[in-house]
Amino acid sequence: MAGLYVDTSAVGRVLLDEPDAGAILDVIGLYEVRWSSALLVVELRRLGVKAGLADAAEEVLGTVRLLDLDMAAVERASRIEPVKVRSLDAIHLDAAVVLARRGDVDAVLTYDRQLQAGCVHHGLAVEAPSIA
Repeated sequence: MAGLYVDTSAVGRVLLDEPDAGAILDVIGLYEVRWSSALLVVELRRLGVKAGLADAAEEVLGTVRLLDLDMAAVERASRIEPVKVRSLDAIHLDAAVVLARRGDVDAVLTYDRQLQAGCVHHGLAVEAPSIA
């Protein structure tokens, strides 16, 4: 498998060592490359600082390739369907769609229900492992 798009709802669980972190890491390990929007930097660093895990957040970020967040991305995200996807998640959705169209991403790892629905709307496979 080539690439996996990850959002903060997924890698944040790994950072915080939540009960499903092992299952998430198993899925991540199936993919050669991890991708996200540059938005992940803001979200994960803030989560890391808040949880006293700033260094660990930097380690996680070092394993993810980032798609730049420029005005073109902002414009696309502001118009992306479905409209029920929240604003910041629309940025993630746009990035995932762009990367999938380029052939860089095969699936999206997210636990956000609206983002999952947006991915399905755009024909993207969704990963969201649970603890068995």
